[in-house]
Amino acid sequence: MATVAELRSAFENRMKEGIPNPPGEFHSLDLERVKDDKYLNRILIHVDNDLKQASDMLWDIMLWRKTVGANDINETTVRLDYVKEGTFFPRGRDVDGSLLLIVKAKMHVKGQKVFEDIKKVIIYWLDRIEREENGKKVTLFFDMEGCGLGNMDMELIKYLISMFKLYYPYFLNYIVIYQMPWVLSAAFKVVKSLLPAKAVEKMKFCTKDNLKDVVAPEQALLCWGGKDAYQFEFIPENRTAEHNQKKVTFAEQGDGHSPGEMLRLNPHDTIIFKNDNDEISGQFTITNMDENAVSFKIRTTSPEKFRVRPSSGMLPSGSTQTVIIVVQPGFQLRSVTKDRFLVMSVQIPKTDLTTKELADVWQNSTGSKVDEYRLKCQFPDKDITNGTVLDGKSLEKHDSVTNALNNLQSNYEFLHRDVKRLKIFQFLTLFMTAVAVVLGYLVYLNSSQANGSYCERL
Repeated sequence: MATVAELRSAFENRMKEGIPNPPGEFHSLDLERVKDDKYLNRILIHVDNDLKQASDMLWDIMLWRKTVGANDINETTVRLDYVKEGTFFPRGRDVDGSLLLIVKAKMHVKGQKVFEDIKKVIIYWLDRIEREENGKKVTLFFDMEGCGLGNMDMELIKYLISMFKLYYPYFLNYIVIYQMPWVLSAAFKVVKSLLPAKAVEKMKFCTKDNLKDVVAPEQALLCWGGKDAYQFEFIPENRTAEHNQKKVTFAEQGDGHSPGEMLRLNPHDTIIFKNDNDEISGQFTITNMDENAVSFKIRTTSPEKFRVRPSSGMLPSGSTQTVIIVVQPGFQLRSVTKDRFLVMSVQIPKTDLTTKELADVWQNSTGSKVDEYRLKCQFPDKDITNGTVLDGKSLEKHDSVTNALNNLQSNYEFLHRDVKRLKIFQFLTLFMTAVAVVLGYLVYLNSSQANGSYCERL
């Protein structure tokens, strides 16, 4: 069985033979991947431990990344208007804990956008997710609800699949096709033919009725019948040009820690709040990933709404701090969901600084020396109403109202579908009636002409 050391050695030997030009020398960040055992092991697993295939795949990945400039694709070089419209975005997790990369197919119409720019958007999201998830698998979620033939772009689908097949090893968990219209069934048979047998096994065709088998209701969006009220909002990645140039390996990263950043936050972008004994609270951990000690501060858009403990502190290298956040009584949770938290950090020479010394460090720090991390808030749906933080009885009443509204929504959807079917039947009936009338009229004309000829002969 092939080993990581053998794969690394094969790559280094190939490097000595020379790199084609174009594309020229490999990017320094990509060369760091070769030093990471975890990344090389992903390639070996991807090709069933075939050393020759693994060596070829690693080489092809390096050539491709240099050719497309993958490491230079960021918020300043990608079509940000394409990103912000929300055709592609990560949200929620499947039953295995893998992040969902959602493709809102109805928002894409073939030929309306520059395809090369769409490719860059896809690379942007895949690279960002690979960093933020530390190489853990992702599920490709095609939301096909409301799609028609104009939304079906086989070239785009082939490109997405090729990314996971050729350039992002052992990165795909499932391919979920949600609410696929019957008119697109033939197209997805072609998609199946593009996939290896293992990938075909990963395809899951889901409807609202069985989505819970792949994505739990708590992780599913409201439009899928789930409980997540999230609306896509683009938030830039926590990376700077300086961080991009710092050489670190994938092994040095963790959840929520991008290359070169001081801190690792877990969870990395969203604080999950829970209702415990009539108190709404959430927490996250901060780990110092820097070689030096750091000082951190936590700020929020609405400090009067939250109790944060601790709101600042100092961390030696490698140490972790848990931060507890409690919603103050009397505030409406619907407004609290819009709030954000900012974690700032700066290097310090030691952890026993006086208050004045620490204040001087922050005052003399320029923007390039301060790391910033942004966190959103997520609350259980049952705890969000037009009122304030709820007690137990109010929650029971709210649950019953929510269930009634959900039933009403379901009945409305059934009625809406029935009305659509009825309209189709009415159209077909009118069409068949019109055809019958035309045919009858033609028969009548033929009959009249025949009778006229007969009378003339008489």
